Amino acid sequence: MLQSLAGSSCVRLVERHRSAWCFGFLVLGYLLYLVFGAVVFSSVELPYEDLLRQELRKLKRRFLEEHECLSEPQLEQFLGRVLEASNYGVSVLSNASGNWNWDFTSALFFASTVLSTTGYGHTVPLSDGGKAFCIIYSVIGIPFTLLFLTAVVQRVTVHVTRRPVLYFHIRWGFSKQVVAIVHAVLLGFITVSCFFFIPAAVFSVLEDDWNFLESFYFCFISLSTIGLGDYVPGEGYNQKFRELYKIGITCYLLLGLIAMLVVLETFCELHELKKFRKMFYVKKDKDEDQVHIMEHDQLSFSSITDQAAGLKEDQKQNEPFVATPSACADGSAGH
Repeated sequence: MLQSLAGSSCVRLVERHRSAWCFGFLVLGYLLYLVFGAVVFSSVELPYEDLLRQELRKLKRRFLEEHECLSEPQLEQFLGRVLEASNYGVSVLSNASGNWNWDFTSALFFASTVLSTTGYGHTVPLSDGGKAFCIIYSVIGIPFTLLFLTAVVQRVTVHVTRRPVLYFHIRWGFSKQVVAIVHAVLLGFITVSCFFFIPAAVFSVLEDDWNFLESFYFCFISLSTIGLGDYVPGEGYNQKFRELYKIGITCYLLLGLIAMLVVLETFCELHELKKFRKMFYVKKDKDEDQVHIMEHDQLSFSSITDQAAGLKEDQKQNEPFVATPSACADGSAGH
């Protein structure tokens, strides 16, 4: 008897705080996922980093042996300055000296990466004035970009997602949930094909040092706004039509980002995902819900009465020759 009462009380306690339990498991799962990613990246990349360090030490030792007149501190000072310039997008190599990082097309590409928060990091402002302007430009431009993307995605979603789903639901009588799922999967497949696979194939042809995997990696890193910057197109010294190529990449990033947001919005509108997200939200109190319902009812009632009064006034204005009942009564009394 006591065990059954204790079990029922535990069940009620869990059901009462179900959202809190789900949120706790969500936080724990996210932390475990972070740790899992750190373990995998460390185990995979650490051996390659060690090999690269050993190779650089051998090259440095061999260079100092072949040039005994050069001391190690002088070499390290020169290499430090070269690496510092490389971090700013300026290379000391002769085959890369012809590429300017701050011509108009490169600056346009940089501005698009800043406003979209992609930020490859291959080109950064050199002067103090450029750094200050970048801060002001980003503070204004990033919210402006979010507003622009939100408006564009909302309009595109209406024509690409909501109307087709309603058309098949009303016209053909299919279940709305089934149509929404099929449409979301089909839209995701088309988006991945048009903005990942096809551009990856194009980049693998246009970029000499990129294979298909590296090109696909660049597309995913860019359109997900991660922007690691290890692969940036159009930076080769023998790149043909570099200005036009940079403008095309800028357009690709903007259109691809819009397409990704449309797909995410489409999946977020699925009934199953909405139900799943509600598991982690804080439930509203009943008192607040009742207040909102009463306010909504009052607003509805007042709007209905206002509409009825407006209709009566319109009828009076449209029918000026029709006498009101009170006027007819007064007229008969006078006679």
